This record gives sequence, C-alpha cells and structure tokens, in this order.
Amino acid sequence: QVQLVESGGGLVQAGGSLRLSCTASGSISSINSMAWHRQAPGKQRELAATVTRDGSTNYADSVKGRFTISRDNAKNTVSLQMNSLKPEDTAVYYCYARVRRPGTTWYKDYWGQGTQVTVSS
Repeated sequence: QVQLVESGGGLVQAGGSLRLSCTASGSISSINSMAWHRQAPGKQRELAATVTRDGSTNYADSVKGRFTISRDNAKNTVSLQMNSLKPEDTAVYYCYARVRRPGTTWYKDYWGQGTQVTVSS
C-alpha cells in the first residue's frame, strides 16, 4: 500500500507563514506529479499548487506569489511554504501524489488525510 502523511498545519495570524510537509511511503516505484489541494468550509476541494517530477510548478491564482511548492524525489516528499497568509486561506490542506507501484505500468492517485490550516484576522 501507499500512505501519504502530512504535517505542519496549525493556527497562524494573518500575514504569517506556515510550512506543510508530506511524505509518501510504502510500495512505491515512482511518483509522477505531487500537489497540495485545499478545501474550505462549505466549498469544494481546489488545487492550490502542483509540481511535476522534473520540478515544474503550477499555482492557483489565489496563492500565486505567496505559496511555494517543492519536492524531494529521493525522499518522496512534497512541501508547501505558505507566506503572507490570509483568512481566506483557512482550509484543510490535502497532499496528493500520482504513484506507480512496483510490478505495474499504471499510475494511481493517492491522498493524505488532510491537515488543518487556520488563519485568524
């Protein structure tokens, strides 16, 4: 099996910073894209940032210039540095990875359990 475990959420004042981390473990041959999604109360889950295996990144307009996604392929980790946080960034943040398991030729989507980020005004 494959597990994604997130850490780093918490409560922060507006204008502050947090860093989220996620480690993928288990039966992994390779990981294609990794990403952070978020879901605010009463809203649908949305993509915040994504990074490909070669390091190409993409961001939602709402976080561009404030969030930075990075990954370490050797450690199967992805991080999200969040600066200049706003109350509207309050959400549960989910780690995502597209993983190929040993002995297979296809990729499958995996999700972490989510970590709460709360930004107070």
